[in-house]
Amino acid sequence: MAPILELRKLVKHFPGQQAVREISLAIPRGSFFSLLGPSGCGKTTTLRLIAGFEQPTSGDILLEGEIVNQRKPYERNVSTVFQNYALFPHLTARGNVEFGLKRHRATDIDARVREVLELVGLTGKETRRPAQLSGGERQRVALARSLVLQPGVLLLDEPLAALDPKLRKQMRGELKAMQRRAGVTFLLVTHDQEEALSMSDHLAVMNEGRIEQVGSPEDVYLRPRSRFVAGFLGAVNWISGAGIRPEAVRLLPAGESTPDRRAPGVVTGSVFLGNCVQVQVRLHSGEDTVAQLPRGAALFQPGDAVQLAWSAADEMTFL
Repeated sequence: MAPILELRKLVKHFPGQQAVREISLAIPRGSFFSLLGPSGCGKTTTLRLIAGFEQPTSGDILLEGEIVNQRKPYERNVSTVFQNYALFPHLTARGNVEFGLKRHRATDIDARVREVLELVGLTGKETRRPAQLSGGERQRVALARSLVLQPGVLLLDEPLAALDPKLRKQMRGELKAMQRRAGVTFLLVTHDQEEALSMSDHLAVMNEGRIEQVGSPEDVYLRPRSRFVAGFLGAVNWISGAGIRPEAVRLLPAGESTPDRRAPGVVTGSVFLGNCVQVQVRLHSGEDTVAQLPRGAALFQPGDAVQLAWSAADEMTFL
């Protein structure tokens, strides 16, 4: 199946800065795809290029197989949910959702608005204004306002950033479920690794305007192709040039035999995180490392002599 959205050697220059450097991507139809990277990596600029808010310096943007570089934002079959939601404060939830339909002079407004409000779980709250809604409800209004236009691709610019941590986690599952029910291709821009890993079918990790790696969340996390990707997607212990995730190591008392690879060290501290305990260990070779252990694991105290053990299969090595 042909991708619904394709970027071909896309470049964007600003004065004194090359924000996007020849990126190429193919976004599968009906997928939840994420652009993940640190601030300033070019992911939001890429989203703005796709939406038509910026013009590429070179390269092409294809929607449904057609180059759309010169089309205005309203001429592209995409819709954008902004970080601040950009709702009209004087309009009700229903008024915000139907606004775009009225501009497009749609004929089946009532049915489409009812359907999308039900999809995002806002039935019964149609007459409330944004100030009368919670943060999660305002986000749903913003999503409904975009989904009701039936875009080919829904662009999401850090849509969970304004929510508190507990609600963010709740909304991840809801957003993924909405995408599945709507059947619309979602393209999410985020700097939050957990957000991208938990929701995406595929993701692309960006750094300094380039794409470092594309793949499934599991593939990119477990088989990163560079030290940057490995370190950005989660904590890594670097031991003699190899990377080992904290959850892939075990802590053993000093001197205990093991067939695994091991390195001796001393416990320097620990952090209780509820579902696990992170134990900090300074290896005799000088590296500071972390072991993520189950909550009920044997307790180690600062000053205890230990050895860090891991399987060779869990090592990540890069040229």
